[in-house]
Amino acid sequence: QVQLVESGGGLVQPGGSLRVSCASSGRGFGVNIMGWYRQAPGKQRELVARITYGGYTTYEDSVKGRFTISRDNAKNTVYLQMNSLNADDSAVYYCNTFPIGWGWGQGTQVTVSS
Repeated sequence: QVQLVESGGGLVQPGGSLRVSCASSGRGFGVNIMGWYRQAPGKQRELVARITYGGYTTYEDSVKGRFTISRDNAKNTVYLQMNSLNADDSAVYYCNTFPIGWGWGQGTQVTVSS
């Protein structure tokens, strides 16, 4: 049973930066495309970025140029560096495989507000 533990969220002012992390226990991390998803209140969960085992990345249009996804396969961890944050980025952030294949972790709350 793979468990995902997200961390690193918090309150940040508009224009600020945060880095969130997701640690995976269990087997399979290294062979999967990993993704960061987010869900804002009243909205569906959406994929914002994904990364292959070899490091090829893809981003949702609204975060291109601001967010950077990376992974450390030796540590079974995936990261999301978020810069130039705005209120629309406020959400609970989750990681999972792409396509979704594992159970969800608890997520980490990111709130962008002055």
